[in-house]
Amino acid sequence: MTALEKNNVKVFGNGGKALIFAHGYGCDQRVWRFMTPAFQDEYKIVLFDHVGSGGSALSAYSRIRYSSLKGYADDVLELCHELALTDVLFVGHSVSAMIGVLAAIKEPARFDKLVLIGPSPRYINDINYIGGFSQGDIEGLLDSLDSNYLGWSSTMARVIMGNPARPELSEDLANSFCRMKPDIAKHFARVTFLSDNRADLPKLKTQSLILQCSEDVIAPEVVGRYLHQNLANSRLRVLEATGHCPHLSAPEETVAAIRTFL
Repeated sequence: MTALEKNNVKVFGNGGKALIFAHGYGCDQRVWRFMTPAFQDEYKIVLFDHVGSGGSALSAYSRIRYSSLKGYADDVLELCHELALTDVLFVGHSVSAMIGVLAAIKEPARFDKLVLIGPSPRYINDINYIGGFSQGDIEGLLDSLDSNYLGWSSTMARVIMGNPARPELSEDLANSFCRMKPDIAKHFARVTFLSDNRADLPKLKTQSLILQCSEDVIAPEVVGRYLHQNLANSRLRVLEATGHCPHLSAPEETVAAIRTFL
């Protein structure tokens, strides 16, 4: 099975330079539908689904390979190899921001710039570090997911989206969660929320833009500022958009910020 088949890769657009969009936890490539029209005349757009999400090949899922974010980063590099992509522009949301960082550390010559939307190197608070959650918070979140996945999906979709005045966005995200196989979703959640990539940050040399949302309970502003301080070649842009998914709730502002950076 090729990486293009495994990750349900879609390629379109009129440009020569590749712009890869990588979705966050519980989502699939559909989340970029409000963003890609703004870039497809200038770039080669590459969309894909992480294994276990969307239209990916579920038979390719391995709890060993995907026991850390490095397995997902290797998938990104494999699809770059198959498409012969170099000088890549990578846009990663949430957990995929760190996946992109790991891929660019492993093969820095393959990437030109990274756009990190709502990134977090560690969700759990630590000594001299605020990630936004206590150890107990995360354990409770994971226990809730294990005991009632459908209920968890509905509740967390509202928390993640952070736009109570637009319930249709939360409903769409909850439906996306529900399209994942529960056992894969539970494992990916543990890998995501228990990861700690702080030690990797100084290794990144690729230029990056950190897009920080206002009032984001998943990746609060203090996390964005921590990343900016620890990524040597980074810029930080705080958006007016609230919540954790500005590519869905405020695509125009998000597109404008990315355009300025690119």
